[in-house]
Amino acid sequence: QVQLVESGGGLVQAGGSLRLSCAASGRSFNRYTVGWFRQAPGKEREFVAAFSWSDGSTAYADSVKGRFTISRNNARNTVYLQMNSLKPDDTAIYYCAADPSGRLSRRTDDWDYWGQGTQVTVSS
Repeated sequence: QVQLVESGGGLVQAGGSLRLSCAASGRSFNRYTVGWFRQAPGKEREFVAAFSWSDGSTAYADSVKGRFTISRNNARNTVYLQMNSLKPDDTAIYYCAADPSGRLSRRTDDWDYWGQGTQVTVSS
């Protein structure tokens, strides 16, 4: 069992940066693939980024590639999402997710554990 708690959201102007954190509790967290998803009002939850435990590979949505970076600190059981050059379209609730497989799935149904989310608002 894994519990996830996100933090670091807030209000930022376009072009600014934020770093989201996801603190995990549970054993063997280093053997979980971790990911970030987001959901804007009236839209479906969508994939943002993921980090595989099995080989350290990462994946990003095209819309954030080059601007966002996912990383993890296994010693601290924490996953980060560094978000730079933020745009108003990045406004959403951001969710951390974890899965024991090594897959970098972009489908929400493939992820076993979810946090409660943190709000990110980017003003123009």
